[in-house]
Amino acid sequence: MNRPLRGLYAITPDTPADTPDSADRRLVTQVTQAITGGARLIQYRAKGLDEARRRAQAAALARLCDATGVPLIINDDLELALTVGAAGVHVGRDDSDPAAARRRLGADAIIGVSCYDSLDLALTAAAVGASYVAFGSFFQSTIKPRAARPTADLLTRARARLDIPLVAIGGITPQNARLLITAGADLLAVITGVFAAPDVAAAARAFSQQFEPGLRPPEHT
Repeated sequence: MNRPLRGLYAITPDTPADTPDSADRRLVTQVTQAITGGARLIQYRAKGLDEARRRAQAAALARLCDATGVPLIINDDLELALTVGAAGVHVGRDDSDPAAARRRLGADAIIGVSCYDSLDLALTAAAVGASYVAFGSFFQSTIKPRAARPTADLLTRARARLDIPLVAIGGITPQNARLLITAGADLLAVITGVFAAPDVAAAARAFSQQFEPGLRPPEHT
Protein backbone atom coordinates (compact mmCIF):
# COMPACT_ATOMS: atom_id res chain seq x y z
CA MET A 1 0.00 0.00 0.00
CA ASN A 2 1.64 3.20 -1.19
CA ARG A 3 -0.96 5.79 -0.22
CA PRO A 4 -1.73 6.86 3.34
CA LEU A 5 -5.03 5.98 4.97
CA ARG A 6 -6.57 9.41 4.61
CA GLY A 7 -9.50 10.57 2.54
CA LEU A 8 -12.72 9.01 1.32
CA TYR A 9 -13.45 5.44 2.42
CA ALA A 10 -16.16 4.24 0.03
CA ILE A 11 -18.27 1.33 1.30
CA THR A 12 -20.27 -0.59 -1.27
CA PRO A 13 -24.07 -0.67 -1.05
CA ASP A 14 -26.02 -3.91 -0.73
CA THR A 15 -26.92 -5.69 -3.95
CA PRO A 16 -30.41 -7.24 -3.68
CA ALA A 17 -30.28 -11.02 -3.98
CA ASP A 18 -32.85 -11.15 -6.79
CA THR A 19 -31.04 -8.75 -9.15
CA PRO A 20 -29.50 -9.97 -12.42
CA ASP A 21 -25.79 -10.28 -13.19
CA SER A 22 -25.87 -6.79 -14.69
CA ALA A 23 -26.19 -5.45 -11.14
CA ASP A 24 -22.81 -7.00 -10.31
CA ARG A 25 -21.26 -5.30 -13.33
CA ARG A 26 -22.88 -2.05 -12.26
CA LEU A 27 -21.29 -2.42 -8.83
CA VAL A 28 -17.84 -2.69 -10.40
CA THR A 29 -18.59 0.33 -12.58
CA GLN A 30 -19.69 2.36 -9.55
CA VAL A 31 -16.60 1.44 -7.56
CA THR A 32 -14.46 2.39 -10.57
CA GLN A 33 -16.18 5.78 -10.58
CA ALA A 34 -15.66 6.20 -6.82
CA ILE A 35 -11.94 5.54 -7.28
CA THR A 36 -11.88 8.02 -10.17
CA GLY A 37 -13.40 10.56 -7.79
CA GLY A 38 -10.60 10.02 -5.29
CA ALA A 39 -11.65 7.19 -2.95
CA ARG A 40 -8.56 6.02 -1.05
CA LEU A 41 -10.04 2.85 0.43
CA ILE A 42 -12.86 0.55 -0.70
CA GLN A 43 -14.85 -1.75 1.54
CA TYR A 44 -16.91 -4.59 0.12
CA ARG A 45 -19.99 -4.96 2.31
CA ALA A 46 -22.66 -7.41 1.18
CA LYS A 47 -25.51 -8.65 3.33
CA GLY A 48 -27.93 -11.33 2.20
CA LEU A 49 -26.16 -12.63 -0.90
CA ASP A 50 -25.22 -16.28 -1.32
CA GLU A 51 -21.59 -17.27 -0.93
CA ALA A 52 -20.90 -17.80 -4.63
CA ARG A 53 -22.19 -14.38 -5.59
CA ARG A 54 -20.32 -12.64 -2.80
CA ARG A 55 -17.14 -14.38 -3.88
CA ALA A 56 -17.66 -13.34 -7.50
CA GLN A 57 -18.33 -9.71 -6.59
CA ALA A 58 -15.39 -9.54 -4.19
CA ALA A 59 -13.03 -11.13 -6.72
CA ALA A 60 -14.05 -8.59 -9.38
CA LEU A 61 -13.48 -5.73 -6.96
CA ALA A 62 -10.14 -7.20 -5.87
CA ARG A 63 -8.96 -7.20 -9.49
CA LEU A 64 -10.09 -3.59 -9.90
CA CYS A 65 -8.45 -2.45 -6.69
CA ASP A 66 -5.21 -4.26 -7.51
CA ALA A 67 -5.14 -2.51 -10.89
CA THR A 68 -5.76 0.93 -9.39
CA GLY A 69 -3.64 0.60 -6.27
CA VAL A 70 -6.56 1.24 -3.92
CA PRO A 71 -6.80 -1.23 -1.01
CA LEU A 72 -9.89 -3.45 -0.85
CA ILE A 73 -11.24 -4.27 2.61
CA ILE A 74 -13.78 -7.05 3.15
CA ASN A 75 -16.48 -6.49 5.75
CA ASP A 76 -16.88 -9.23 8.33
CA ASP A 77 -15.55 -12.18 6.31
CA LEU A 78 -11.99 -13.20 6.97
CA GLU A 79 -12.18 -16.26 4.72
CA LEU A 80 -13.46 -14.21 1.79
CA ALA A 81 -10.65 -11.71 2.29
CA LEU A 82 -8.15 -14.55 2.13
CA THR A 83 -9.83 -16.13 -0.89
CA VAL A 84 -9.77 -13.02 -3.08
CA GLY A 85 -6.47 -11.64 -1.81
CA ALA A 86 -7.98 -8.48 -0.33
CA ALA A 87 -5.81 -5.95 1.46
CA GLY A 88 -7.62 -6.53 4.73
CA VAL A 89 -10.80 -7.00 6.69
CA HIS A 90 -13.13 -4.87 8.79
CA VAL A 91 -14.69 -6.38 11.91
CA GLY A 92 -17.34 -5.29 14.36
CA ARG A 93 -18.18 -6.11 17.94
CA ASP A 94 -19.78 -9.46 17.06
CA ASP A 95 -17.39 -10.44 14.26
CA SER A 96 -13.93 -11.98 14.11
CA ASP A 97 -11.34 -11.12 16.74
CA PRO A 98 -9.02 -8.46 15.27
CA ALA A 99 -5.99 -10.21 16.77
CA ALA A 100 -6.99 -13.45 15.02
CA ALA A 101 -7.51 -11.53 11.78
CA ARG A 102 -4.03 -10.08 12.11
CA ARG A 103 -2.54 -13.54 12.62
CA ARG A 104 -4.36 -14.95 9.58
CA LEU A 105 -3.80 -12.04 7.19
CA GLY A 106 -0.28 -11.06 8.22
CA ALA A 107 1.59 -8.02 9.37
CA ASP A 108 0.91 -5.95 6.23
CA ALA A 109 -2.86 -6.43 6.19
CA ILE A 110 -5.25 -3.59 6.98
CA ILE A 111 -7.40 -4.58 9.96
CA GLY A 112 -10.25 -2.19 10.76
CA VAL A 113 -12.42 -2.33 13.85
CA SER A 114 -15.81 -0.72 14.53
CA CYS A 115 -15.78 0.99 17.92
CA TYR A 116 -19.16 2.77 17.75
CA ASP A 117 -19.08 5.42 20.51
CA SER A 118 -16.44 3.78 22.71
CA LEU A 119 -12.91 5.07 23.14
CA ASP A 120 -12.16 2.07 25.36
CA LEU A 121 -12.99 -0.30 22.50
CA ALA A 122 -10.70 1.69 20.24
CA LEU A 123 -7.81 1.56 22.68
CA THR A 124 -8.24 -2.20 23.04
CA ALA A 125 -8.42 -2.66 19.25
CA ALA A 126 -5.25 -0.63 18.74
CA ALA A 127 -3.46 -2.67 21.40
CA VAL A 128 -4.14 -5.93 19.54
CA GLY A 129 -3.01 -4.64 16.16
CA ALA A 130 -5.87 -2.73 14.50
CA SER A 131 -4.75 -0.63 11.53
CA TYR A 132 -7.60 1.83 12.04
CA VAL A 133 -10.63 2.26 14.28
CA ALA A 134 -14.06 3.48 13.20
CA PHE A 135 -16.55 5.54 15.17
CA GLY A 136 -20.17 6.39 14.42
CA SER A 137 -22.88 6.95 13.41
CA PHE A 138 -22.10 10.65 13.81
CA PHE A 139 -25.27 11.72 12.01
CA GLN A 140 -28.58 10.05 11.30
CA SER A 141 -28.02 7.15 8.91
CA THR A 142 -30.47 5.32 6.68
CA ILE A 143 -28.21 2.25 6.75
CA LYS A 144 -28.13 1.89 10.55
CA PRO A 145 -30.82 4.18 11.99
CA ARG A 146 -30.41 2.81 15.54
CA ALA A 147 -26.62 3.04 15.63
CA ALA A 148 -24.73 4.72 18.47
CA ARG A 149 -24.48 8.49 18.01
CA PRO A 150 -21.17 9.88 19.30
CA THR A 151 -20.32 13.54 19.01
CA ALA A 152 -17.30 14.88 17.15
CA ASP A 153 -15.33 15.38 20.37
CA LEU A 154 -14.87 11.60 20.53
CA LEU A 155 -12.57 11.94 17.52
CA THR A 156 -10.58 14.64 19.29
CA ARG A 157 -10.19 12.50 22.42
CA ALA A 158 -9.24 9.47 20.33
CA ARG A 159 -6.71 11.51 18.36
CA ALA A 160 -4.99 12.46 21.62
CA ARG A 161 -4.67 8.80 22.64
CA LEU A 162 -4.10 6.94 19.36
CA ASP A 163 -1.61 7.18 16.53
CA ILE A 164 -3.55 5.02 14.05
CA PRO A 165 -6.07 6.40 11.52
CA LEU A 166 -9.55 7.29 12.75
CA VAL A 167 -12.61 6.61 10.60
CA ALA A 168 -15.88 8.52 10.92
CA ILE A 169 -19.06 6.96 9.58
CA GLY A 170 -22.78 7.63 9.50
CA GLY A 171 -24.83 10.18 7.61
CA ILE A 172 -21.79 12.09 6.40
CA THR A 173 -22.24 14.67 3.65
CA PRO A 174 -19.88 17.20 2.06
CA GLN A 175 -21.64 19.80 4.20
CA ASN A 176 -20.84 18.19 7.55
CA ALA A 177 -17.59 16.44 6.64
CA ARG A 178 -15.22 19.24 7.65
CA LEU A 179 -16.50 19.15 11.24
CA LEU A 180 -15.32 15.55 11.54
CA ILE A 181 -12.02 16.10 9.74
CA THR A 182 -11.23 19.07 11.96
CA ALA A 183 -12.06 16.97 15.03
CA GLY A 184 -9.56 14.31 13.98
CA ALA A 185 -11.04 11.99 11.34
CA ASP A 186 -8.52 10.65 8.83
CA LEU A 187 -11.10 8.81 6.75
CA LEU A 188 -14.77 9.46 5.99
CA ALA A 189 -16.67 6.23 5.44
CA VAL A 190 -19.62 6.80 3.11
CA ILE A 191 -22.14 4.51 1.43
CA THR A 192 -25.31 6.30 0.33
CA GLY A 193 -23.72 9.71 -0.15
CA VAL A 194 -21.48 8.24 -2.84
CA PHE A 195 -23.24 5.25 -4.39
CA ALA A 196 -26.80 6.64 -4.42
CA ALA A 197 -25.64 9.77 -6.24
CA PRO A 198 -26.50 10.18 -9.94
CA ASP A 199 -22.81 10.87 -10.62
CA VAL A 200 -20.73 8.63 -8.36
CA ALA A 201 -17.39 10.10 -9.43
CA ALA A 202 -18.57 13.65 -8.74
CA ALA A 203 -19.99 12.63 -5.36
CA ALA A 204 -16.72 10.93 -4.41
CA ARG A 205 -14.79 14.00 -5.53
CA ALA A 206 -16.94 16.26 -3.34
CA PHE A 207 -15.95 14.21 -0.29
CA SER A 208 -12.32 13.87 -1.31
CA GLN A 209 -11.99 17.62 -1.72
CA GLN A 210 -12.93 18.14 1.93
CA PHE A 211 -9.43 16.94 2.84
CA GLU A 212 -7.77 19.73 0.88
CA PRO A 213 -6.12 22.28 3.21
CA GLY A 214 -7.95 25.56 3.52
CA LEU A 215 -11.10 24.38 1.75
CA ARG A 216 -14.26 25.97 3.07
CA PRO A 217 -17.23 23.64 3.44
CA PRO A 218 -19.90 24.00 0.75
CA GLU A 219 -22.94 26.07 1.53
CA HIS A 220 -26.18 24.31 2.40
CA THR A 221 -28.75 24.49 -0.36
